[in-house]
Amino acid sequence: MLLKNSFLSFAMMLICFGLKAQQDKLITHFIYDKMSINPGKTGIDLYNGICATSIYRNQWDKINGAPNSAVLNIEANLTKYFPGGVGIAFYHDAIGFARQNNVLLNYSYPIQIGRAGVLGIGVGLGIMNYGLNPDWVPPTNNPDPTLPVGFAATSFDANFGLYFNGKDFYGGISSTHLSASLLQQSVAGFSQSYQTARHYYIMGGKRFKKIGPGDIDAQVLLRTEFVKFSADINARYILDLPGKKQIYGGFTYRTSDAVALMVGYTPIPKMTVGYSYDLTINKLSSISRGSHELVVKYCYYLPPPPKQRARHPRWL
Repeated sequence: MLLKNSFLSFAMMLICFGLKAQQDKLITHFIYDKMSINPGKTGIDLYNGICATSIYRNQWDKINGAPNSAVLNIEANLTKYFPGGVGIAFYHDAIGFARQNNVLLNYSYPIQIGRAGVLGIGVGLGIMNYGLNPDWVPPTNNPDPTLPVGFAATSFDANFGLYFNGKDFYGGISSTHLSASLLQQSVAGFSQSYQTARHYYIMGGKRFKKIGPGDIDAQVLLRTEFVKFSADINARYILDLPGKKQIYGGFTYRTSDAVALMVGYTPIPKMTVGYSYDLTINKLSSISRGSHELVVKYCYYLPPPPKQRARHPRWL
């Protein structure tokens, strides 16, 4: 098993050097992470509200060097003070010896499309930092100069997206890493580089109301960088509880990767806690113990302005 884990760690490192491999994080609860891959979503479905979402994902549990991701999104639509939605998206992604950090400021401009819904045109601008910190154990005391050494570099990053929000459905198309930056650094006489690839997303979802005592929320997310294609398809059954609380349960299928069980609960109004367990169905299934994901979301809405009482001069 130790030999297998060491080999997989080395394989993860090789993946990190792939110029056009899938670079963006994989999130099962992508329904709570839409603004980081589509800035058009930022605040578009809020009104005078602020939402914060945190997600942690431990992928392929018990495999050395397997991906780990952390996400923090904060979005607001303070229409009373500012036209449009604003937000900040941060995520940290680690795989093998590689570490990637992204911070973007999002803005979404809303356009009302009659009674059908609202179209958000969004852009995200920020920075991306990529670092490699290998920990080699050479078989001899003589270092091998051909082995990659550590380096870190930072570059500009940009996302763009269109997001339509209807009454019971939504749809969006977006692209991340539009700058396709080449991060490069010379270390110990050797040139280290990391090529960022543009990623493209199509998303959509619909809520089917009053299916028995609850609602069915169906979602789909397609992602590609024109080398690899993957899709997530999921459905949740949402049941309302007394006191403005909800519980949900559902399933996700990710092509050529995993099937997942999703559960969630609102312990207090406007707060959601969710968990998912991914069962690996690809070639790693014999050694992976699956993937775990935890999400916490909380929203706060500004109270409406107090009503002004009018008095007739005759009654003063």
